[in-house]
Amino acid sequence: MRLEELAPGIRVRGLVPDQVVTLIDVQSHGSDVVEVVYKDPSGRIDNRLIFRYQAERLEPVQPDAQWSFQADGARFRLAVEALRIRLAHLFDPLLAVHTSLIEPLPHQIAAVYGIMLKRQPLRFLLADDPGAGKTIMAGLLIKELLLRGEVQRCLIVAPGSLVEQWQDELESKFHLRFALLCRQSFAESPSGNPFAEQPLLIARLDHLSRDGEAQAKLAKTEWDLVIVDEAHKMAATRFGSEIKETKRFKLGKLLSRIARHFLLMTATPHNGKEEDFQLFLSLLDPDRFEGRYRGATLGPIDDLMRRLTKEQLVTFDGKPLFPERRAYTVTYQLSPEEAELYQAVTAYVREQWNRIDRLADHENQRRTVGLALTILQRRLASSPEAIYQSLRRRRERLEGWLQEVRRKAHDGHLHWLQMSTVETPDDLEDLDDLPDDEEVEAEIAHRATAARTVAELEAEIAVLRELEEKARRLRQSGRDRKWEELALLLEGDPNREASHWMRDERGQRRKLVIFTEHRDTLHYLAEKIRNLLGQHEAVVTIHGSMRREERKEAQERFCHDPAAVVLIATDAAGEGINLHRAAHLMVNYDLPWNPNRLEQRFGRIHRIGQREVCHLWNLVAEGTREGDVLAHLLRKLEAERKALGGAVFDILGKLFQGNRLRDLLIEAIRYGERPDVRARLHQVVDQELDRERLAKLLQEHALTGELLDPNTLRRVRDEMERAAARRLQPHFIASFFRNAFAHLGGQIREREKGRYEIVAVPPAVLRRARERSRGTPVLPRYARVCFDKALMDIPGKPAAEFLCPGHPLLDAVVDLILERHGDASGKGPSWWTNTITAKRCACS
Repeated sequence: MRLEELAPGIRVRGLVPDQVVTLIDVQSHGSDVVEVVYKDPSGRIDNRLIFRYQAERLEPVQPDAQWSFQADGARFRLAVEALRIRLAHLFDPLLAVHTSLIEPLPHQIAAVYGIMLKRQPLRFLLADDPGAGKTIMAGLLIKELLLRGEVQRCLIVAPGSLVEQWQDELESKFHLRFALLCRQSFAESPSGNPFAEQPLLIARLDHLSRDGEAQAKLAKTEWDLVIVDEAHKMAATRFGSEIKETKRFKLGKLLSRIARHFLLMTATPHNGKEEDFQLFLSLLDPDRFEGRYRGATLGPIDDLMRRLTKEQLVTFDGKPLFPERRAYTVTYQLSPEEAELYQAVTAYVREQWNRIDRLADHENQRRTVGLALTILQRRLASSPEAIYQSLRRRRERLEGWLQEVRRKAHDGHLHWLQMSTVETPDDLEDLDDLPDDEEVEAEIAHRATAARTVAELEAEIAVLRELEEKARRLRQSGRDRKWEELALLLEGDPNREASHWMRDERGQRRKLVIFTEHRDTLHYLAEKIRNLLGQHEAVVTIHGSMRREERKEAQERFCHDPAAVVLIATDAAGEGINLHRAAHLMVNYDLPWNPNRLEQRFGRIHRIGQREVCHLWNLVAEGTREGDVLAHLLRKLEAERKALGGAVFDILGKLFQGNRLRDLLIEAIRYGERPDVRARLHQVVDQELDRERLAKLLQEHALTGELLDPNTLRRVRDEMERAAARRLQPHFIASFFRNAFAHLGGQIREREKGRYEIVAVPPAVLRRARERSRGTPVLPRYARVCFDKALMDIPGKPAAEFLCPGHPLLDAVVDLILERHGDASGKGPSWWTNTITAKRCACS
C-alpha cells in the first residue's frame, strides 16, 4: 500500500503480526509519515506512526477476504518457496557443505556432522594433525548452526598472526563476515563494549589475555559459540598440589563460562605432561578434570575430543590423503675457527649457568637468565652472523646498564647489583612457542645476567668483548661449514643422499623452504643464497616483524612467481602459512629445541593437497655437545620411521615430555665433555626411542578411539550421496530468486546459460541486508551471479557470485517475501489460511 491509500474504516494486514486490524483514524505528519489509530480483533485500540517505506509491507483486506478463495497464487508460491529455503536444513542435513565454496573430506564430514553437531551443548577439543583442515571444519560448524538458527552470536579467539586468515577464509569460503576486534574497536563502540554489539567477532588471544579491561567487558556478554584456535597456548602447570595458571588459561576459563558451545582447536594438545593435559581438559569439563590429578591413564575420552593423525586420513576412495614424508640428517664438522669460538662461548654459558645455581632465592631471575643463556647457545649454533650480533647487542646492553648503575651510585657506596626488570610474558617457560615475540626474546637474551655485583658485571662485559672479537674475526673470515653444507645441498651434491630432489627431470630448480630460528641468520642466508644463485628475486623471506600484508605478499610471490625458488622463514611462518601448493622440500637450518615445532614446520608443506613426497633435511654440527645429542636423536628417529612409518614425527612431544629435550641439551652443554655424561645422554635417547615404546605411543597418539575405518568411510560416503539427492536443487533456488527479485522491484537478466546479471538491487533488499548485518555485504549490482557451484568458473569468462542459502542477498529476499506474504513461521494469514484457494491456482 501507499501512505495516501490509508483511510479510516479500511482493514489492513501487516500492521500487527498475524492480525487484521481496522483503521479508526489517520492523521498525516508531513509527506512521508502518518499516524494511525486502529482496533485489533479483540477490540483493543492502539496507535502507531507509519513511514512511507513501512507502508509497502501493509496489505488491504476486503471483507471476508480470508475465505473468499481469491488469494494470489503467485504470492503463495513465492512464500512457500521462501519458507522452503528458510527450512532447507530440515531436509538437507549437509546444507553448509552445499552452500559453501569447499570440497570437504571424509574426516571433516565425520567430525562436524557425525560428532560435533550431535552434542548439545558442544564442549569439544578438535585435535587433528596440522594441515587436516581444522579451519574448514570450524567454518562448516559455524555456518550449519547459523543456518539452523541455533547460533546468533559467535566469537573466535586466535593468535594474532592468524586472525586475518580466519576472517578471509570465513568470508571467501562461507560468506560469513566476522569483525576483527582491536583496541580501536572500544573507542568506536557506541556503548563502549564491542563484545555486546558485534554478533560475529574475531579477537586476538594475547590481546584478550593481557587486557584486564577487555576481559571485564567480555565477562558481561554471553555467546552461543566460542572457538579458540591454537588452544594449547591456554596452558596451566601443576607443581605438586599447586597449580600455576597463565593469563591465557584464565582467559580460557572465562570463555568456557560465557559460552554455550565451546570448541578448542589445536594440533598439539598434549605437551607430554599428563597432569597438564588434564588441566587443559578442565576448560571443557571442570567437574570432571578440575582439582586433584587423576592418574596417568584417563581411558577413552571420545566424548571430549577427536584426534586423527595424517596417516589415518583418507579420501572418499580410501586412498591416503597425505603423501609420504622423509627426513634426512646432514651432519658436518666445525672448522678450527668455528670450534674455537664454540668452545669459548660454551665456556662462558657454562660459567653463567653455574652462577645462576647460586640464585636459589630468586626463582624468576634464575629462569630468566637460564632462558637468556639458552637463547645465546642456540644462536651460537645458528650462524656466525647470529652469534656475533647477539654478543654485540648483549655487550652494548650490559654496558649501558652498567653506566646507569654508576650514575645512580652518587655516594659511591653501591656495590650490590640489583637485577633489572625484563618484561616477559607470564608463561616464560613457553616463550619459544611464541614466534611473534622475537623482540621480547632478544630483550631477555641481551639484558638478563647472573651478575650480583658491579665487579661481576664488569668482568662479564670484559669476557663478552673477547667473545665478540672472536666472532667478528670468524665472520670476516667467511668460513661457515654449515652454510657450505647448505650450498652443496642447493647445488645438488651427487654424494649427498637425496640431494637430486633439488631439481626436476628437466633440470629446473625446485622450490625450497628453509627454516631458521633467528632473523640475523635469515638475512645472512638471504644474501648468501642470492649471491649463489645470481638472482636477487630468487629469494623471499618471512619473519615476525613483517606486517601481515608483507607476509602474504611474500607467500604469494613464492607460490606463484617462477623466479622465486627459495623461501627463508623464521617460525613466524610456522603457523597459518600454507606452502604445499608450491613446495615439497624443506631444510631445517636451525633445529628447534621444542620437538612439537618440528611437526609444525613440516606441516607447512605436508598438508591436504600436497601431491609429492615431502623431503626434509636437518643440518646438525657433529662435535658440538648439543649437536651430538640431536644427531643421535635424528638418526635413531629415521631408523624407527622406516620401521614404523612417518607418524613418529607426530609423537616427539610425547617422547620428550615437557621440556625434557631442552633439559637433555642443556645438560650436554654443561657437562658434555665428560664421556660418562655423553654415554648416558645417548642411552636416554635410545630408551626414549625404543621401538616397543614408540609403537605403544603411536597407538595412544590419537588419544581417542575415533578412526576412519572402512565402515565409517562407507557410511560418510552414503550420507553424502543421500544429502546430494535430497538437497534443495539449484534450479529451484534460481526460479524462486528470479521471480521474487522481480516481484520486489529488482532487475535481473540472463548473461550466459545459468549465469545472470543483476542490474539493480531494490532499496528494500539493501536495507534488509544491512539490518541482518551478517555475511558479505550486498552490492547495488552484480555483473554475474549463479545458483550452481559448478557454474562459478567458466573458461574465458569472469567468475560469478554464488547465490545459495546463507548468502546475504538471497537471505534478504527470503526475509522480505516471508514478511510481506507470511511471517517467518510460515503461518502468515495472507497465504497460510488460503491453502484451499492456492490449491485451485496453477502454482506448481
